[in-house]
Parts: sequence; structure tokens; C-alpha cells
Amino acid sequence: MWPSYVINLRDNTGRLARVSAILNDQNIPFQRIEAVNGWKMTAEEIIRVYDARRNARDGFQPLIPAEIGCYLSHIEAWRQIAQGDAPGGFIFEDDFAATPDLAAVMQAVSLDKSGEWDMVKLFTLDPSVPLAGERDLRVGTRIGIPYRVPTCLMAYGVTKAAAQQLLANAVPFFRPVDEDQKFVWETGLRVALTLPPPVILGDQETVTGTIGAARRKSRGAGLPRLFRKMIYALRYRMALARHRRREGWRA
Repeated sequence: MWPSYVINLRDNTGRLARVSAILNDQNIPFQRIEAVNGWKMTAEEIIRVYDARRNARDGFQPLIPAEIGCYLSHIEAWRQIAQGDAPGGFIFEDDFAATPDLAAVMQAVSLDKSGEWDMVKLFTLDPSVPLAGERDLRVGTRIGIPYRVPTCLMAYGVTKAAAQQLLANAVPFFRPVDEDQKFVWETGLRVALTLPPPVILGDQETVTGTIGAARRKSRGAGLPRLFRKMIYALRYRMALARHRRREGWRA
């Protein structure tokens, strides 16, 4: 099985204990990645990695420090995989739970020699999303390319080559890290999804606060924000439709 990495902020010891128990119960060894606390970054550190001007032009809303730290944490996980000896690796955020099939699915992903994907997501809130090239990965698990890539990066596998590509193009960034992976015509990566997902939502309690809670506090005025969100979503849907037409996508 490919090596596994868990992104965890030092203060969130409860989260680490819970996910450690989940992985240990299925005999999945892992390495902890020290997450970057964006709230502790200086303005100069943020400027070096975050393109606020591009965000204002092409993003939905300004990134908060926690989102910047989250992106940098995934970059560090990509670096570990890109510089490692294994042909790929799995990355987990520390708020997941799992079905009893997680280890078996990870093993099947690690052994898959199809060459049909660069990244495979192990979690989605929409298990009904249509898949192109759908096939059996193992008994009880299907894999394919989703029409629309799920947003969350709670759990995913990535090949070493893809990690190297992500690492080379990561900075500066202007969107959240999970949002960026939906723009596959920009990343050039083929993102697959396993269904049913072997990872599910876990306990969201955290000492440092969640990104979602911080984001809700930072929201601007209602109508301008809503209008910007609508325009952003429309542009994404149009670009996605053009991309899928070019590649002859078929469910």
C-alpha cells in the first residue's frame, strides 16, 4: 500500500487521536504532517504565497488565513510524496471517519495499473455523481472520472508524478486548495473517484476552530457576495462543460 499522510494542527490533539484510532484499527500506518496555522502567518509570509489580485479577479471570495494555511499544508504533503520512494501516496485531513473497507480500497488503488487517473478521491458528499469510464476497482467498489470533481480534499490518493506536478505549480495560489482541484483543465490532472466512498465525515470539533466557521464570520454584504458567487459558479459550469466536450466525456 502507498504511504499515508495525515494533516494535523499541533493543538488539535483530539482529532489526531480519533483518526489515529481509525487508521490503526485497519492496520494503516501513517505519517503526521504538521499543518500550517494560517492565523499565525505574518502579512509578508501570506503575500509570498497568496495572489490576492488574481483572487479579486477570478476567485469567489478572499481567502482567510486558515484557508491559506490549509493550502500550504497540502503542499507539504505533496512534497513528501513527490520526494518519496513510493509511486504515490494518500493524504488525509484530520476530520474524517471511515467505513471498514478503507484499507482494502486503498490497497486496490495502490495496485491499480490502469494509468487512467492521476488523483483519486476517497470522499464525496454526492455519491450520485456520474462517472466516465466507470469500472470495478474491487468487489463492492467502483472507480471512474466524475463529471464534476467533488470539492473536499478530506481524503485522496495521488501519484508521485502528479504530486510533483502539483508542487511545481502550487505557488502563488488564489483559490482554496480543494477548489483548485476542480479546475482540471488548469491542473492537467485526471481526477477519479471511488464509489461508494470509503471515507465519511468525522467529528468536526476542533480546538483551533473550523475553516467553515471562520469563513462565515468573514462574509461580506449579502447581495454583492451572492452576485459574485453566482457569476463564479456560472463561469465554472461553462468552463467545465467546454472541457468535457473537448475530451468527449461520456458517462
